[in-house]
Amino acid sequence: MLKIAIIGFGYWGPNIVRNFNNTKNCQVTHLADLREDVLKSAQRLYPALQVTRSADEVINNSEIDAVVIVTPVYSHFELAKNALQNDKHVLIEKPMTHTSASAKELIEISMIRKKVLMVDHTFLYNGAVKKIKEIVDKGTIGKINYFDSTRINLGLFQPDINVLWDLAPHDISILTHLVKETPFSIQAVGVSHTHSSIENIAYMTVNYQSGIIAHFNCSWSSPVKIRYLLIGGDKKMVVYNDVEPTEKVKIYDSGYSLKTDEEKRKILVDYRTGDIYTPKIDMKEALGGMAEDFISAILNGTQPLADYNSGLEVVKILEAAQYSIKNKGKETIL
Repeated sequence: MLKIAIIGFGYWGPNIVRNFNNTKNCQVTHLADLREDVLKSAQRLYPALQVTRSADEVINNSEIDAVVIVTPVYSHFELAKNALQNDKHVLIEKPMTHTSASAKELIEISMIRKKVLMVDHTFLYNGAVKKIKEIVDKGTIGKINYFDSTRINLGLFQPDINVLWDLAPHDISILTHLVKETPFSIQAVGVSHTHSSIENIAYMTVNYQSGIIAHFNCSWSSPVKIRYLLIGGDKKMVVYNDVEPTEKVKIYDSGYSLKTDEEKRKILVDYRTGDIYTPKIDMKEALGGMAEDFISAILNGTQPLADYNSGLEVVKILEAAQYSIKNKGKETIL
């Protein structure tokens, strides 16, 4: 039975503990958090938990096999590095780290120590995203032409990262999961409407040499919560609306074809509007799938879906976007 320690018990803390406790061959035995009131609340929910305000205490505990780091991003690197060097398997909340250099260092340590290093890209385990991946891989929508993401809501303003680092990792991880091509360049703009320099609204474009284009709209300043993903192929198109209670994924048999009239020197567009299909999706909780994948990687040596390469790719894109924002939308070559 693997013993798991959780470092950080924020908004998702109770759900993470519950999902790991419901996963075979593991048990959450320890919790570390700086806040005394949070520890007391956690113990009321899970009386068997051993709690402490010291992350080092659980990292240095030889009885613990793995740690799950659910803390602000600026703390990820040091906590994960310390845990790996103390022979712990590590799962880190998204984004993996605040720089690609620190992500690469963690990867190197995990390889030397032969420990699992995984990132909490939860949406890769989401039934809707798994169905979209299946649809794309089967060639149902043809070649992907564009990827358009809207992830906006009111708050929560973060003190240490901007809105892209907060909201975009989920959809970037979906993009890199679906498109097996390295982006060519990044462009981004953002603005802060507070007294800080942290952008609360941002727009990012990811360009590929093949012609695929991906666009991200992220905001903490929207009166409505929108989680909307549109993927356009040269055969069909997919819409994923995560706030939709039932029909989250829809496939549109819509598109267009182009013909050139040489005599009139015009491009003629032939539009096609066909059926809309709603596939059945697995409603299993994504956090449960993530927990199972982490435990399987530790016990069976399987390659996790949200592995460190996935984490690094997301950080590299965010890092380039941050540079572009600071340089007034300058195109950043990866």
